[in-house]
Amino acid sequence: MFGRKKKKVWVVAADMGYGHLRAALPFQDIAQNGKIIAANDYPGIPGQDKKIWEDSRRFYETISRFKKFPVLGDFVFAFFDKFQEIKEFYPNNESIDAPTLQVKQVYRLFEKKRWGEDFISRLNKNPLPLVTTFFIPAHMAEFWKYKGPIYLIIPDADISRAWAPLKPKESKILYCASTERAAARLRRYGVKKEQIRVTGFPLPKEFTKRNFAKAKKDVRRRLEALDSEHRYLKQYGKTVEQYVGKVRGVSQKRVVLTFAIGGAGAQAELAKDIMEGAKSLLEGKKLELHVIAGTHREVATNLRKRSGKNVFLHSSPSKKKYFKNFSKILSKTDILWTKPSELVFYASLGIPIIIAPPIGSQEVSNRRWLLDIGAGIDQKKPELLYQWLPDLIRQGALAEAAMQGFVEIPKDGAENIKKLVCGF
Repeated sequence: MFGRKKKKVWVVAADMGYGHLRAALPFQDIAQNGKIIAANDYPGIPGQDKKIWEDSRRFYETISRFKKFPVLGDFVFAFFDKFQEIKEFYPNNESIDAPTLQVKQVYRLFEKKRWGEDFISRLNKNPLPLVTTFFIPAHMAEFWKYKGPIYLIIPDADISRAWAPLKPKESKILYCASTERAAARLRRYGVKKEQIRVTGFPLPKEFTKRNFAKAKKDVRRRLEALDSEHRYLKQYGKTVEQYVGKVRGVSQKRVVLTFAIGGAGAQAELAKDIMEGAKSLLEGKKLELHVIAGTHREVATNLRKRSGKNVFLHSSPSKKKYFKNFSKILSKTDILWTKPSELVFYASLGIPIIIAPPIGSQEVSNRRWLLDIGAGIDQKKPELLYQWLPDLIRQGALAEAAMQGFVEIPKDGAENIKKLVCGF
């Protein structure tokens, strides 16, 4: 209703990488005091609690970077990843997956170190609905008897057992799953069906239905750039027109490719290979390359020394600024090259994704989901980019991926979650 005061909630993320914060940002307008709370870095956090969070973050980032070392790196990462493994979905033996060592360790820290007690006691002074994008704050809230409702947003296509609590059948956590598979996986872990909603992934407000006309315009522009010989449009032009309007069929001068470096900064070497492989296309003004280094300013500085014509390096002084800049760059991007993090859901905007090698079980699952939909294409050798990228454009393969993502992946996750939490 017009003029109605918005219901306020606690919006909680973990300031570890970009994924959990990215999924939380669309809810800043309903967040108490307009702030997203970092469960691992709030004012007054006990030293012991902060150390547990910090040790976890440093360990993961070290392992992520270590993975690039031949043989030993893969072995060490595979051993670590076993603790957050997502098992094959089929065949279903109809049994409930038991809590893993990772889940038991989290609850042991609650019991032995009283991890999270301070955080939840502070929120309990005003027990608004709690909306979080990471499983640990949700488990903390339930363990320490949070008085308000708890909503857990799942920012991946599939999830490990860690996302379900120790005793899932007794849990009151309400899950907002980004995909049907994630919802089915929760049921496999023992979460009650009535505690699960399939909402879709929450996109930033710049890309919601309120700006749907612009999204369609952007898709039309991409199709003009990504179907140089009109192979896709000749076959599917009528279908395209039904969803986004008529495409002129006139190719723009250059294709805009954006490569996103992840939160741990582990893809810096891949960025160098991409710049080298794209050199002839960049110099011939057939391609414009944007490399987003996030908050890794040193990475951007080092890459800038090796960059050439039509290469733009972006870094930001803070994560808040990074997310704002990312949305601006994305709106003019024709192709997004990224590891299969939560960014796979941005294919819903009609941006085809070139998939960099996944890091960890969740990204393996995200990659599989994206390929099943047809909205992403695995990267080929980056040093040979000048050969295979023009082929994909001539074939219309990237134009097809753009439309597959736009048509098949929901865009209204943020609205669905707000409706569930706030009733509007």
